[in-house]
Amino acid sequence: MRLILPFLAALVVPVTATAHPHVFVQAQVTVVFNEAGDMGIKLDWYYDDLFSLLVTTDLGIDMDGDLVLTADEQVLLDSQIAAWPPDYDGDLEVAQGGAVLVLGEKQDHRMTYVEGLFVETHVRPVPAVQDAGGPIQIRVYDPSFYTAYDLRSPVLLEGRDDCSAEVIPADVDAAYALAESLLDGQAPGDVGPDEYFPAIGDAFADTIVVTCAGPL
Repeated sequence: MRLILPFLAALVVPVTATAHPHVFVQAQVTVVFNEAGDMGIKLDWYYDDLFSLLVTTDLGIDMDGDLVLTADEQVLLDSQIAAWPPDYDGDLEVAQGGAVLVLGEKQDHRMTYVEGLFVETHVRPVPAVQDAGGPIQIRVYDPSFYTAYDLRSPVLLEGRDDCSAEVIPADVDAAYALAESLLDGQAPGDVGPDEYFPAIGDAFADTIVVTCAGPL
């Protein structure tokens, strides 16, 4: 369950009623290589207009409706997203050769407010990449499927010109069939925000495959 903002859970219930998932985010993925060749995954999470409105209302920011935050309002917003809950891993999985890689702590974490919409941005270093380990697989998903991520296209690559990114779409029909089988036939859309839902968010996740001509 994605709970970057401490007040998030209180907001999603009136927005989404009983449908599962409850939060919808567009995710822009950028694979970044620095001058030393180290890899990082930059994530930009785009919130929709209604959710953004609820965040501003809850925090009491942009009350004049000019779609511009004051310096104090930005400080308040930043303070709400600076710390992740201890059990939250960032809804990002990076794997190579069938093994899930351990990611570094988030960097450059910030929230911007553009024309009434919030965009949350951060970078996760990927320190355990093996040069001869083959392509990298990236998936952005909430294991509980409380949040649904929709990948923005194209996946971006920075710092190298010998890499390419392919997106393999998830089999959504199969994922929903799996959910129903684990819910004893109950439709996922009938599952409320406080009810049990199996940890199968990965079944709904598209897979990004990054391949480079040279060593990673």
